[in-house]
Amino acid sequence: MTRLVIDPVPRVGGHLRVEVELAYGVVDDAWVSGTMYRGLENVLRGRDIRDAWLLAERACGVCSGVHGLASARAVEDALGAHVPRNARLVRNLLAGAQIVQDAAAHFYLRAAPDWIDAQAALNADLTATASLARSLSDWPNSSASYFSNARDKLAALVGAGPLATRFAGHPAYDVPPELSLLVLTHYLEALDWQRGLVRLRTILGGKSPHPQTYLVGGMAVTPEWGGPISPSEGEHPWRAARHSPPPLSADGLMDISGLVADAGAFVTNVLVPDVCAVLAHYQDWETMGLGHGHFLSYGDFPLDEAQPARLYMPRGRVMDRDLSTSREVDPVGVAETVSASWYAYPIGTADLLPPFDGVTEPRYAGPQPPYSTLEGSATYSWVKAPRYDDDPMEVGPLARLAVARGAGATDATAAVDEIIARLKSGSNGLFGSVGRTYARAIEARLMVGQLDQWLRELVANLASGDLAVVDLGPWDSAHWPDEAKGCGVVEAPGGAVGHWLTVRRGRIADYQIVDASTWNASPRDNRGRRGTLEQALVGTPVADPQRPLEILRTIHSFDPCATCAVH
Repeated sequence: MTRLVIDPVPRVGGHLRVEVELAYGVVDDAWVSGTMYRGLENVLRGRDIRDAWLLAERACGVCSGVHGLASARAVEDALGAHVPRNARLVRNLLAGAQIVQDAAAHFYLRAAPDWIDAQAALNADLTATASLARSLSDWPNSSASYFSNARDKLAALVGAGPLATRFAGHPAYDVPPELSLLVLTHYLEALDWQRGLVRLRTILGGKSPHPQTYLVGGMAVTPEWGGPISPSEGEHPWRAARHSPPPLSADGLMDISGLVADAGAFVTNVLVPDVCAVLAHYQDWETMGLGHGHFLSYGDFPLDEAQPARLYMPRGRVMDRDLSTSREVDPVGVAETVSASWYAYPIGTADLLPPFDGVTEPRYAGPQPPYSTLEGSATYSWVKAPRYDDDPMEVGPLARLAVARGAGATDATAAVDEIIARLKSGSNGLFGSVGRTYARAIEARLMVGQLDQWLRELVANLASGDLAVVDLGPWDSAHWPDEAKGCGVVEAPGGAVGHWLTVRRGRIADYQIVDASTWNASPRDNRGRRGTLEQALVGTPVADPQRPLEILRTIHSFDPCATCAVH
């Protein structure tokens, strides 16, 4: 067998290493390794619980807001706090905008180079490219002259960075040059387009990444109220220079409305048509990249203030690729093992520990750096191995849609059926690398519609006179229990994220994070079963071991972030 090492894996977050064994040009086995220890959970110990979210969101520099939200929810769970309607809607807008932005960024900036040939795009027929563009949607930037200008810009970029020509002419590419040019032109547009959603998240979050407006009990954004017309003596000047309106003012809400509309136009007329056009050329790939076939979603985007709330994306799990039903999920079913990880457990590394009993004690036991291979090392990653009821699970956009369809959610059922209708292999092709890529784009189209709905609800609620954005009760430490435990879960762009904490006398005694990429990029567990990504790589054909493009396709279909996975 041939041992192949990809380190670092390009176009992912953080430091990820993948090793595979090839037999007769096909991946026979795989190992996925997070190679950078961080220890954020230990940094949080001893901190005031009200500050937890601000530190916890440093788990990632991309999807930081979802970690902040999960942390705030964990503290709220421990204290029994509930957020007002306006705060719920603002949180939904922030988290939903992150999913929409990430879907476009994933396809154009991280995944597209695995499916299209950048070098061939420079030889595309401009008239044919314009005709192709007009056949896909009504997007206005579709003239031959527009694509000519884009090609000139791309000529200076192709051969470097994400558009490196290492894979030029690769036999796994199967799209015409005109489609490659079309997608790369939209790659340039996406770089500019995503600024709109960053602006939306900055208006509501104060900054992006790492928003500053989450609070235990709500959000630190308020409607306009008049306030003092000048600062008091010695007070910091409150009329700070700004280039955006107050977030919940009429101008701010109108600004957000325009940004949501722009996002919807791009997703509907550019992202989804591009993804569908590219993947239509890869019908032979529909059954590549299959994982274990188990899918988990914590559910998210509460639709009311009930306890528990109705969720736009339902909570549940689909087992053995059975879309007919969704089984119940409770975070108490989550546990982690470190049998193949560089950590020590007090009762033995092979045990599964639930996060409330979790321990993060680093103990490196891999080969002496620098090393050329992990072969022969029983432990090989800084990522732990989470399991639900002892089963490895896949999380992410495909998991959310699969679970929602199993639960009978109308929007998700229509979305999944649309994807299946596009697949030559029908539902059998839904669960691999192609299906994951479809799911991320189609979910973004659903989510951008919900952003508009949540914004309308927010405007109407503020207009009704309900201006509450936070319940400050949790800030009174006199009413805190001496000891409490809380769990906060969210659905990040990459999938299910959970934060667990134990509170003693107002301080964090223990803290554990199980990220989406911890699920997908986990190493083997205490029973020797591969992680989800490892399993998905098995069976992947590799035409040229010196240019393992096919392996990158499956890796990027999960959009892993080793930074989040290790945290």
